[in-house]
Amino acid sequence: MAVLEVEGLRKTFFRGFLRRRTEALRGVGLSVDAGEIFGFLGPNGAGKTTTIKILMGLIFPTAGSANVLGAPVGDRRAKQRVGYLPENPYFYDYLSARELLDMVGRLHGLTASDRRRRSDDLLAKVGLAHAATRPLRSYSKGMLQRVGLAQALIGDPELVVLDEPMSGLDPIGRKEVRDIIVELRQRGKTVFFSTHILSDATMLCDRVAIIVRGELRDTGPLGALLSPKIAGVDVVWEGDDHLAREVVVGPGAHERTSEGRVVRVEDLDQANSVVAAIVKGGGRVLQLTPHRQSLEELFVHEARAGGKEDPSA
Repeated sequence: MAVLEVEGLRKTFFRGFLRRRTEALRGVGLSVDAGEIFGFLGPNGAGKTTTIKILMGLIFPTAGSANVLGAPVGDRRAKQRVGYLPENPYFYDYLSARELLDMVGRLHGLTASDRRRRSDDLLAKVGLAHAATRPLRSYSKGMLQRVGLAQALIGDPELVVLDEPMSGLDPIGRKEVRDIIVELRQRGKTVFFSTHILSDATMLCDRVAIIVRGELRDTGPLGALLSPKIAGVDVVWEGDDHLAREVVVGPGAHERTSEGRVVRVEDLDQANSVVAAIVKGGGRVLQLTPHRQSLEELFVHEARAGGKEDPSA
């Protein structure tokens, strides 16, 4: 079942006295299934936050439609089943983290005992138990991001929407957030998050969509989007200098590393020939590493294909 459905989504902003048009979204269409982690990727200004704000009912599209949990965007009953972390969260800075979660829990209709229990559990999970009673004005950017994640989860939502959830976090915080996202999927929740940190998308996502200048370029599982074509093969092996001269396949093909000698060849046929020569000469093959297109290469290719992004989008 589709948890998020977007079809032909367009958003045009008019800016300044002259009412200059900026097309932030140009016919975006995507579908997110229940129980998956879906990554929404794109450079700054690509339209990620605009799309999310429309899905959350914060702004209205110029054209197109969007459904959240089977209901049109803005449906109050559907909103109660959604947790949302904006890109730059702002909270009442005189509240403590525990007070903030209590307030959000009230909005979700939780009882006092449930609010206390879930607040304590979530503050411990995001690493803020030690600062639960401190006012939010004393929090760092990373701490505010953590408490923002906690408030998004206080209502035990079916769908969690996170706009750049790793922003401002140190490596430990990023790992903790990744662990929470994986745990949500294990509990049957759906996570839709935007990011430009490609390593996070690679580790977490079941499917991704790449948006550039308001247009969707690619959508699907990473394995399907990335080219299966092998761009080269590294053969790591051990042997003497005489044997190394026999298996050279081109100028500068050999390199010494801490793991052994490395021969770089263009394809599997050349790798098979090199391996045969090494074995015949008494050497030992340690490792074969084929190189395929990475998510970063795909991302850069799509961003360049779309031209320079419009920062006003």
